[in-house]
Amino acid sequence: MRGMQDMLRQAQMMQKKMTAIQEELKTREVEATSGGGMVTVRCTGGQEIVSVTIDKSVVEAGDVEMLQDLVLAAVRDALKKAKAMTEEEMGKITGGLKIPGMF
Repeated sequence: MRGMQDMLRQAQMMQKKMTAIQEELKTREVEATSGGGMVTVRCTGGQEIVSVTIDKSVVEAGDVEMLQDLVLAAVRDALKKAKAMTEEEMGKITGGLKIPGMF
């Protein structure tokens, strides 16, 4: 019975650490660009887009489809980087074990 209590205690400690990391990740940001830096997107580890910067030259060109593609590419890349950052940090706690619903 003692072994089960120790295991439960360890699981609770791991969950507290994971919660703390998740909160920290909400404040950490990643950046992605597309079009050689014409579009820049910043995203938090909580996968919240916090800024989109578009170079004036892209707007002046008047090519709406190109601008849409550049924004979409930068957003996708930013979200991918945020997810990778989250998985890396959580992996440090779980030892690489992927726990469904946690991240």
